[in-house]
Amino acid sequence: MTTRRNFIKKVALGTSAISFGGVLPGFSASSYKNIIGSNERIRMAGIGVNARGNSLAKGFAGEKENGCIVTDICDVDIRAIEKCVAEIEKIGDNKVRKHEDIRKMLESKDFDAVFIATPDHWHAPAALMAMKAGKHVYVEKPTSHNPEENVFLTEAEKKYKRTVQVGNQRRSWPNVAHAIKELHDGIIGDIYYGKSWYYNKRPTMGTGKTAAVPSWLNWDLWQGPAPRKPYKDNLIHYNWHWIWHWGTGEALNNGMHFIDLLRWGMKLDYPTIVDSRGGRYHYQDDWETPDTQLVNFTFSNGKVMTWESQSCIKSNIAGYGSGVIFYGDKGSLVIGGGNEYKVFNVDDTLVKHFDSKMVFEQGNLVNPTQKLDAYHFQNFFDAIRKGEPLNSCLTEACKSTQLVQLSNIAHRVGRSLNINSHDGTIINDTEASRYWKREYEKGWELKV
Repeated sequence: MTTRRNFIKKVALGTSAISFGGVLPGFSASSYKNIIGSNERIRMAGIGVNARGNSLAKGFAGEKENGCIVTDICDVDIRAIEKCVAEIEKIGDNKVRKHEDIRKMLESKDFDAVFIATPDHWHAPAALMAMKAGKHVYVEKPTSHNPEENVFLTEAEKKYKRTVQVGNQRRSWPNVAHAIKELHDGIIGDIYYGKSWYYNKRPTMGTGKTAAVPSWLNWDLWQGPAPRKPYKDNLIHYNWHWIWHWGTGEALNNGMHFIDLLRWGMKLDYPTIVDSRGGRYHYQDDWETPDTQLVNFTFSNGKVMTWESQSCIKSNIAGYGSGVIFYGDKGSLVIGGGNEYKVFNVDDTLVKHFDSKMVFEQGNLVNPTQKLDAYHFQNFFDAIRKGEPLNSCLTEACKSTQLVQLSNIAHRVGRSLNINSHDGTIINDTEASRYWKREYEKGWELKV
């Protein structure tokens, strides 16, 4: 059995074992008869398998030795289905069922869990549908398109008692977990400021033209819960990220990973003030979300976190194109994009460096952390089979999602927001509160 102390020891020695022990709240020894057995196979279905989802499918299919099998694949792109199925059948050595409509797929009793890697506007609706259908859920970040959907998700998790892991994979990376423990043990003293950033040189998305829907795409199902808009030729499969109707910008595309690390390391929940500055400075095109953004989060205890993104220019801080820095009264700790960290004293002298050959591949839009994702998958399996705690549980992930959603709302209204530090809601701002939720296509409204 691996204890927490042994785990930290193994991490320090560069081994890959992770086990946090314990059981889920509300579970007793007798409850385990209702959980998938420790040796029983977990049958996974994939929802959204074009890019990131294709990588997840291959990753889960590769977990054969850990008792995972990918049995079903669902996508609105016929090409993505065929490509993904062909690849995972080779990896898993099993036949895979193909689906276009998530609603029909979820009627099946022949799988236990789903992974979701759809566009952002589908994350919460798909997860909610899956929980209602009795499936465990692995959903990529962000948890939702808007703050109200976080409420739906957390209520559904309690009601349907499903295991929901969110794709904040860094919470399962060994050296990152060790870095956070060192912070909590006081290695840099009292932490008063956390900085996060992401730089990338993205191309223009151009100016789209209304066009006929390609024969390989079910555009109606791609839009799903979102109110209908005509198809444009520059949206699919990535540029929807930069359109508010479906996407959430760089803040939730990458910022959530790093804000989540800052929250975790600094033991913070909701702020009292959120301020965002920036805009679209590169190219004249259809891109709506900011390509340059600087966000400040101020908390009731006076501590501060910041998020900076540059989507169209390459740069770095402390030698990293993405990462976080924690500042304490005894020094600083830097976590770059990968599974490593550095500790400096107040004179900026390096006093510790935990390195790793498993790195974050800057600019890889599909699978920048392939080898490291397996830790997160295994934690998901252990939660389902044994009731062990999730490294990125839904409640914590929804808080991190909500922080960056608030930053986008502040950006859209052009002023600071006053926030209730107990639940993250917006205080006395009617205009900003309009962005708390969205309208849905008739018949697609969310219900727990």
